[in-house]
Amino acid sequence: MQNVQPDLQALMTTHLQGSSVTAQATHPAIEFIGVDKRFPARGKNPEVIAARNVTLSIQPGEVVSLIGPSGCGKSTLLNMGSGLAKASAGTVKVNGEPVTGPNRHVAFMLQKDLLMPWRTISQNVEFGLELRGVKASERAAISARLLAQCHLKGFGNSYPHQLSGGMRQRAAMARTLAVDPIVLLMDEPFSALDAQTKMILQQDLARTVAEHKKTVLFITHDLAEAVALSDRILVMSERPGTIVEEIVVDIPDRANPMVRRKHPAVGDYVSRLMDLLKLDAQTDVH
Repeated sequence: MQNVQPDLQALMTTHLQGSSVTAQATHPAIEFIGVDKRFPARGKNPEVIAARNVTLSIQPGEVVSLIGPSGCGKSTLLNMGSGLAKASAGTVKVNGEPVTGPNRHVAFMLQKDLLMPWRTISQNVEFGLELRGVKASERAAISARLLAQCHLKGFGNSYPHQLSGGMRQRAAMARTLAVDPIVLLMDEPFSALDAQTKMILQQDLARTVAEHKKTVLFITHDLAEAVALSDRILVMSERPGTIVEEIVVDIPDRANPMVRRKHPAVGDYVSRLMDLLKLDAQTDVH
């Protein structure tokens, strides 16, 4: 399996060049139209077709989870959505405009927080605003507001090594929101956290996304997490990945996953997803 990680410099540029433009209701916030992605043969390694004929559309304010087997092209789709990778065929659009390179309307949040260890938490949150030439007083006000919102009030002068893993992910979330993107692309941002911390950060994310009416495309292997956070869940096939099923999560309280997790229908959704992914006691790990 070819595991392609996004270039760090390009990722930080995309992550930090946000926009205050609000997605117009006339366009999907992000869409993939007949998208293929091929990685050419290299040496003895054959060509890899990571994704084939992927078509999906996410409306402004929606939270959509993407699940599928390992290696099915989920992260590759996010890379194409951000402009860090180009589609081999088809079109990717953000707010109705084709994505041709790193896109200032998109922010990326990964499992790794990517905080710069030599900068304080406030300085990390302000970094994208600094690149955009926002004056210091405005940067400080935005950083203070978001750190308070992300339950990090009082930690602005701390350094990343002084914070727990969950706190660093909160700081990464604040940095992501500081540049006010149209679309948040999230690649398993909570997978390295313990179960309790993960649920608390899911709650923070859900409330923040609802409050700011952000659009989210969220990759997870945690099926209960997908149900707890999403309006819809898109299921991908094995590589070459394509969308094989769309599940609308018809459970209230999307902005309150702690409550949503207790709904009796959650188990039915998880069971359906397990069936689609062919998960049972005999499933092997590749």
